[in-house]
Amino acid sequence: MKRWLLGIALLLSAPLAHAALQVFACEPEWAALTREIAGDGAEVYTATSAREDPHRVQARPALIAQLRRADALICTGADLEVGWLPLLLRQARNPALQPGQPGHILAADAVTLLEVPASVDRAEGDVHPQGNPHIQVDPRRIAVVAQRLAEQLAQVDPAGADNYRSRAADFERRWGVALKGWEKRAAKLRGRRVVVHHAEWVYLFDWLGIQTAGALEPKPGLPPAAGHLASLKASLAARPADAIVRSPITDPRPAEWLAGETGLPLIELPQTVGATPDAGDLFALFDAILSRLSGGLR
Repeated sequence: MKRWLLGIALLLSAPLAHAALQVFACEPEWAALTREIAGDGAEVYTATSAREDPHRVQARPALIAQLRRADALICTGADLEVGWLPLLLRQARNPALQPGQPGHILAADAVTLLEVPASVDRAEGDVHPQGNPHIQVDPRRIAVVAQRLAEQLAQVDPAGADNYRSRAADFERRWGVALKGWEKRAAKLRGRRVVVHHAEWVYLFDWLGIQTAGALEPKPGLPPAAGHLASLKASLAARPADAIVRSPITDPRPAEWLAGETGLPLIELPQTVGATPDAGDLFALFDAILSRLSGGLR
């Protein structure tokens, strides 16, 4: 009996294990970054798949349930999720995740955005008032977001703060080494001209020095029309490009048509972690992007 009581006493006196933080990530890239920064300190739920357009997500009950139990969320922001995230937050009624709270983490708030419109006119297509939200394809901006994420997770979970900051420092070191290697590999891409489907490569091209030679969408978010495609084909005859680029979440048919008409190589680039088999994590994402660009440009 004494031995049993002693065992109970030791159990009661032992420190409680630190419970893993519950994190709701809107997109795969931020789920991957959270795992880099938190490690085993967080359980991460990813709301969208790599083959899903984050502009257009159904506000499903399962997402509401995940938000109710989450301690923090990390999303892109800049109105990328404006069609579904605000509704989910209202339905979940989780005060820790509301705007202005440390648990409400928006990647776009940490960086300078490109293509900020002087005015917003919906006749111009899917225009984001705060700027282009597709920051995840610029590794320089990923590094900045990583630091913001670590600091906000430390505010949400002070007991895990040392872990988040230590892992963030390690990630910054490894990412810096990788970035130097990527930039060395990418030097030959500077000045090349590429046709895109959607304006989702602005930050990638800003980093690499690639020029946009045209877009399959007549306006952001609007489906390619026959007249626009014919006009684009004519402009490329006058001033050729080096390739056509699309992501796995865009309709392949317009790009395939233009490639057939012009003879331009068609390159599918992963726009996020898991979008293609060779983009399994954040490091592999940029390895895959550079390999596909270098091997695909004519």
